[in-house]
Amino acid sequence: MSKTTVFASYCACLLLLCTMPWARADAPSTVTLQLKWQHQFQFAGYYVAKELGYYRDVGLEVNIVPASTTDTDTMAKVLSGGAHFGVTHSGIIKQRLEGKPVVALAALLQSSAYCWLVRKDSGIFNPEDFDGQRISLLTKGEDAELMSLLDHRQVNVEVVEHLGKSNLDAWLAQDIDAMQVYVTNEPYQLSQLGIDYRLVCPKRYGLNVYGDVLFTSKHLIAHSPEVVERFHQASMRGWRYALLNLDHAIALTQQHYAPDKSLEQLAFEADQLKPLIMQSGNSIGAMSDARWRVITELYHLDPQKLAKHFDGFIYRPSPPHSPRNLSWMMILALVVMVVAVPAYLHLFFSTRHSEKA
Repeated sequence: MSKTTVFASYCACLLLLCTMPWARADAPSTVTLQLKWQHQFQFAGYYVAKELGYYRDVGLEVNIVPASTTDTDTMAKVLSGGAHFGVTHSGIIKQRLEGKPVVALAALLQSSAYCWLVRKDSGIFNPEDFDGQRISLLTKGEDAELMSLLDHRQVNVEVVEHLGKSNLDAWLAQDIDAMQVYVTNEPYQLSQLGIDYRLVCPKRYGLNVYGDVLFTSKHLIAHSPEVVERFHQASMRGWRYALLNLDHAIALTQQHYAPDKSLEQLAFEADQLKPLIMQSGNSIGAMSDARWRVITELYHLDPQKLAKHFDGFIYRPSPPHSPRNLSWMMILALVVMVVAVPAYLHLFFSTRHSEKA
């Protein structure tokens, strides 16, 4: 092998080492994703990305942590550094406008999965029918569109809390007239019990907000942008696979994350969620400035705060030839030049010396 060939191989290896995932010593290779609820098909795309090696392919080890039923505040965990990424609701825009450094990476649900549950034999059909009714909320901080639905009609309701039993048990006992539900959960339980019900959903009345928003902190984006980019890329790849291969995703979810749930229950969840995720004209996780601005109006948020804090709220993945990536490539080229040129000169003069000898 000639010295020129050795030199070329050396340069190629050096460039390869520089571009590998561990090139940034300050970027964490192990990250935590904090879920907003316990393991179920609702998070199948992340499970797929982990179990099929999509995260590993981009140099990441991801810990997926379920929420406690008594603590679903993913925002606090991400902002405190307890997790790198989290899943939350469209109410994240309220937190952003209050000055909290959160960034939305993707909206997995193009329409929220929260609805009001009422009995089939009740007289509640429309938002106006809630006047004078007793209601119960499921998740504090994730009820904005449901309460907005009632506020817009100026109906008076009694919010019942501290029932001493689960909301569903209270609903079954008729201690409350309506309760907030997630369309994948309580409806399945009622169908198993053979109990008829009706759902009153905000989307039907024009309150169409995002749900299951994947987010991170401005701090992580500033200090480890490539980690955020790789995590986002692998996560969306996992969701695409999960939705195109439901049976495999359901089986994988049950085997590794939700063994207490039957395949039938997970399939019900998948059937309810798929149309909320895959909507015509939108790629998986897509978000738009215009849609978020409409959501701020639905929540009656301060337009002055929107003008001050909205810029940078939506994550923009860097295209292959973005200035950020080009600057990183320039640094790599400089490193190769600094190391390789002296090596080349050494080889050149060694060869000249050998020829003269």
